[in-house]
Amino acid sequence: MPKQATARTIDVVTSIWQDVFHRPSVGACDNFFEMGGDPLAAAELSCEIERRLGRQIPAMAVYHTPTIKSLTDALQDPSFPKIPALSEIKPGDGRAPLYIAHGVGGSVLELFELVKNIDSRRTIYGMQAKGSDGTSEPLDRIEDMAAYHLEAIRKIQPRGPYFLIGHSLGGLVALEIARVVLESGEDPGFLVMIDAYPHVKRLAPGQQARLIARLAARRMFGAKEPLGYARRGKASAAPRDLAVPAAIDSAMRRVRELGYVALERYRPRFYDGKIHFIRAEKVSFFPDDPTAVWSPFAKQFELKTVPGDHLDMLTTHVEALAARLSRYAREQDNLTI
Repeated sequence: MPKQATARTIDVVTSIWQDVFHRPSVGACDNFFEMGGDPLAAAELSCEIERRLGRQIPAMAVYHTPTIKSLTDALQDPSFPKIPALSEIKPGDGRAPLYIAHGVGGSVLELFELVKNIDSRRTIYGMQAKGSDGTSEPLDRIEDMAAYHLEAIRKIQPRGPYFLIGHSLGGLVALEIARVVLESGEDPGFLVMIDAYPHVKRLAPGQQARLIARLAARRMFGAKEPLGYARRGKASAAPRDLAVPAAIDSAMRRVRELGYVALERYRPRFYDGKIHFIRAEKVSFFPDDPTAVWSPFAKQFELKTVPGDHLDMLTTHVEALAARLSRYAREQDNLTI
């Protein structure tokens, strides 16, 4: 059991919250998200806690300590900020939850806008990459990532069917979870892959040649690859280039690097189920024909398209993606999954 928070810790954390939210007073049990908190505010909290208290915690910890009381109590625990495999990012009723996996080197916070716009009464959990908090070594195989998250999912929901969603690298993790569940004799449920692809070297020769030629042309005209699909890139900056605590920044860079290792190693295997695939309308650094890539690896494949590119489908055009996922959730509700 963590020790009770000291008066100084409570005063400092309360002051930080007041500054971040620009309020003269904040209650000990006021909820970060109900007050209008977002990823930028979470990043500011993280930076200020390091500056004023000398503790380095990841911004995504706010999902587990969303009040001043829960945060100050957690700060007394030497094991904090250990972040579990699943974070509840939207509460719901008792029906089967949605489980969403983020992209390479990211965190559940990048799903904030998407989850906020999903119209469903199901609880939504985000799958957080192991090692993001700096307390454990990240994983370097998609299969191990899937096993890590499936173990956590089964503690919440012992048996399928599950509702699995994954963006980018997270789509490969979701696919592997579904495949393992199916091979264990259970119903894997509903699988959604969002603009998720295997490494370029795993593509068929024709697909590979077209993609490499397109990437070469883009580089010729100065375009940059934001996710390093064909080669590794730098980690994205925090909102407004806030200074990320050094230990957390190092941990996230390590997660990102090993995420690319996992992508290169992963060899998709046949999934004897249905993939619901959502592609970005604007093709950038990925194959232009998801059906050609994935239909050989699935019993059934259904393709939908939403506005935006690989990144802004989660930001600028997030409402369209959320509407599609909401429609899927309603359809499954009608089937009483």
